[in-house]
Amino acid sequence: MDTHDRLQQLLRERGWTEYRLSKECGLAQSTIGNIFRRNTVPSIDTLETICRGFGITLSQFFTDKNLVELSPELKELFDAWVCLKPNQKKAALLMMKAMRSDADQEPLL
Repeated sequence: MDTHDRLQQLLRERGWTEYRLSKECGLAQSTIGNIFRRNTVPSIDTLETICRGFGITLSQFFTDKNLVELSPELKELFDAWVCLKPNQKKAALLMMKAMRSDADQEPLL
């Protein structure tokens, strides 16, 4: 898929305007406008910034598979997760599984 087509697709899916995209990613409206009207290809840095505005990774931008968007809460959890060491990830996962099984056994109020 062409970069411009993909950007247009992401805008349509969200119902966003170019202005909204510029606000979400923190780029000047003229920068976003130039990408579309002058058919310029954004640099990797600019494209990464745009992807952050959309709440996706650069690899998700280029994939043909369905995207899974992270809510702010899940993004916060993911950002914390990627900074953990392997043993910390294992401990966190065990704790979450234990909390889930405890919740299944608690009576509803």
